[in-house]
Amino acid sequence: SLKIMKNGNTTSDFILLGLFNHTEAHLFLFAMVLTIAFASLVGNALMILLIHQDARLHTPMYFLLSQLSLMDMMLVSTIVPKMATNYLTGKMSISPAECGLQIFFLLTLGGGECFLLAAMSYDRYVAVCHPLRYPALMSWQLCLKMTVGSWVLGAADGLMQAAATLSFPFCDAHEINHFFCEAPTLVGLACADTFVFEYVMYVCCVLMLLVPFSLILISYSLILAAVLQMHSREGRKKPFATCSSHLSVVGLFYGAAIFTYMQPKSYRSAHHDKVVSVFYTIFTPVLNPLIYSLRNSEVKDALRKLTV
Repeated sequence: SLKIMKNGNTTSDFILLGLFNHTEAHLFLFAMVLTIAFASLVGNALMILLIHQDARLHTPMYFLLSQLSLMDMMLVSTIVPKMATNYLTGKMSISPAECGLQIFFLLTLGGGECFLLAAMSYDRYVAVCHPLRYPALMSWQLCLKMTVGSWVLGAADGLMQAAATLSFPFCDAHEINHFFCEAPTLVGLACADTFVFEYVMYVCCVLMLLVPFSLILISYSLILAAVLQMHSREGRKKPFATCSSHLSVVGLFYGAAIFTYMQPKSYRSAHHDKVVSVFYTIFTPVLNPLIYSLRNSEVKDALRKLTV
């Protein structure tokens, strides 16, 4: 069917080769990914609902958490429905406009999440290291500025990379060996010298990934130092549990994103790219509500109140 598509594909549509073939094992994996994606949407929607409903959760920390949930829901919605319809219908094409939108949303949400995770780590740093000055150091005004900043910086990166990627002429082979449009994969198909763009993309990724990542590591190092100085074991336990769970999500998300966007072209393997992309587009969004909230007594209480 691919041959016919290639010959009949006189349009400039791309062909997404997808993540799965139609063997039984892959059908099972596909069902699993769909289940995880659905769980992620439900979990994050529930988080937003709880934070909105419960007055005790109207704090900067939970507001940032609700933004993270919103980003995760949008991230899953950007990628999974298209992947699922292509797999189930056997129609593998995606128009350049859809492709551009996927790149735009993916980078807006992924980049925004990078900055948001940094804002969340600053919030935890203030809460643990300067609890008495928390209202001053983490005001609502600053919280909103950080949130808007995260969205705006993400969107600027998304707009720039989507526009630049689609401005390249593409060779006859329009096959994308991926399950969604991702800038690095698409640039590999371009019939032009992409060196300058790849260099700019690399610099952007350093700013979008490594700067927030460094801030997160600094915040958590300071938190760890403060926690270790606490005398009571009980006092240590809560911040330690919170921070270790935050860091595991951060590690997974950043690890996958750094692997995808900061790897030189010559080292790329399509299979690895696809597997790693599953992590930050489908797995981390389901882990976020589990890790940030279910270990949290305030969220559990809010859930109890909602269900009773």
